[in-house]
Amino acid sequence: MTAPAPPAPRRPVRRFRSARRLPAALLALALLAAAGLLLYDLAAVRAGRPALQWRRAVADALDRYAPADPEALVAAGVLAAVGAVLMLLALAPGLRRILMMLPPEPEPGHKPAAEAAGDAGRGPAAGVRAGIGRRDAARVLRDRVLEVPGVRSARVRVRRRRIAVAATSHFRELDDVRADLERVLAAGIGELALARPPHPRVRVARAAAGKR
Repeated sequence: MTAPAPPAPRRPVRRFRSARRLPAALLALALLAAAGLLLYDLAAVRAGRPALQWRRAVADALDRYAPADPEALVAAGVLAAVGAVLMLLALAPGLRRILMMLPPEPEPGHKPAAEAAGDAGRGPAAGVRAGIGRRDAARVLRDRVLEVPGVRSARVRVRRRRIAVAATSHFRELDDVRADLERVLAAGIGELALARPPHPRVRVARAAAGKR
């Protein structure tokens, strides 16, 4: 009798990437307007008309400063920092309100058809990605929290690395309620099957006398 094979390690889950259609459209419109204005000014100068006032003002301002002047260096540094931030935001996946979930595991003893055909590493769940919004995850966990005996009200906020739970109790010892909440949260987070489960932080307070 052979021992069962250890479970295969999970592959890292790739996050969803934002399409960024609106920022791209706004940037394209801004560049189109700037290019059209510059082309109009160049055509006007070629036709013998004076340049627009803004271009004359920019040219005069550039004539007053040399590349080694402190003002020019500060402006260049600010523009470089803004460009680096924009580049970082463009390369970031975005959609930070979506928590990635683990892909479904293949059934024990099941051999994927793709592996049998010689394409190892691509099972029936290959390429499948799932996610859940942080608000939806907070609603699910809040429903689980309210089922704990002694909890009168609860507020759950889900972040990417932490889950903050603030609950009030009108009876039972607070330590007992906190222990039950931590157990229920651990089970609820496990049922969500998140790729990177956030760490829960629980606070329990006694309900006000008029609200018990």
